Amino acid sequence: MSASVVTGRFRGLNDLRTVGRQIYYEQLNSWLNPVGAVFTVGFSVVFLLLVASSAGHSRNSAIGGVETVRYYVPGFMAYGVMAASFNMLAISLVVRREMGLLKRLRLSPLPTWALLSAVFLNSAIISALQVVIVMLIGRFAYQVPFPHNPAALVVVLVVGAASFAAIGIAVSTLIPNQEAGGPVTSVVFFVLLFLSGLWYPISSASGLAKFSTWFPVRHMILAVFTAFNGGKGSGWDWSDIRSIAIWGAIGVFVGARRWSWAPRQQGRSQTRGISSFGIMGSRRFG
Repeated sequence: MSASVVTGRFRGLNDLRTVGRQIYYEQLNSWLNPVGAVFTVGFSVVFLLLVASSAGHSRNSAIGGVETVRYYVPGFMAYGVMAASFNMLAISLVVRREMGLLKRLRLSPLPTWALLSAVFLNSAIISALQVVIVMLIGRFAYQVPFPHNPAALVVVLVVGAASFAAIGIAVSTLIPNQEAGGPVTSVVFFVLLFLSGLWYPISSASGLAKFSTWFPVRHMILAVFTAFNGGKGSGWDWSDIRSIAIWGAIGVFVGARRWSWAPRQQGRSQTRGISSFGIMGSRRFG
C-alpha cells in the first residue's frame, strides 16, 4: 500500500475521479432503496401538495400578510435540505457503523477524506434535487414567484446543508445502535419541525417562536423564507444564517470528539463475552 493511501494525502486528478466514482455508488445506494428515496424526496413533495392545496391563496398575518403558499414553498425547500443533510445522513452513518461498513472502508485503500466527501456530496445532491423540485412545483402549480434574491438563497442552502450535515454526524455518534437510529432521529426532527412552524406560520412574538429559536430548524426555515420573499428588503437574513452556522460548528466539535469507525454494539458484546468466559473459567478451574 502506497504512502499516499496511508496518509490520505491529496493526489490530484486521480483522487477526484475516485470521489466521483464513490459519489456514483452512493447515488446508486440511495436510489436503489425505494423506501429510503420515497421518505427522503417524496415527503417534501407530498407534504407541500397537501398543505399548499389546503391553504389556497389565503394570507397570514404571522408572516406579514404574505400568501401562505409563499411560506410553504421555501419552508419545504428548507425541509428537503434538512431531511437529506440531517435525518438521512445520521441514520445512514449509524447503520454503516453498526454493520461494520465504516470500519471496513476505513481499512480499504480508499482515502478517508474521499469516502466522507462522497457521503456529504451525495446528501448535497439529494438536497439540491429536492430544492429544484419544490421550487418548480411552487412556480407552476401555485404561481409562486422564483426567489427574490437567488444569491442569498444559495448561501443559505449551502450553509444549511453543511451545518445540518455536521449536526447529523454529531447526533449519529450519540445513537447506540442501528435499531434506535431511525426512531431517534425522526422523532427529534419532526418535533423540531412542529415547534419551528413548518406546518403552519407562527408569529415571531409568540412564546413558541421564541422557544424554537434556540434550535437551528426555525432559523433555517426563516432564512430560506427571507431569501425567497425578500422579507427584509435585500433578502439576506444574516442573524439566522449566523445561528445556523453556530449550530454547525457545535456539530463539528461534538462529531470530532465522539466519532468512531468501529461498531459500538460489537465492542459491548465482546466485553460481555470475555466477562462470561472469565466467570465460566473461574468456576471450572477454581
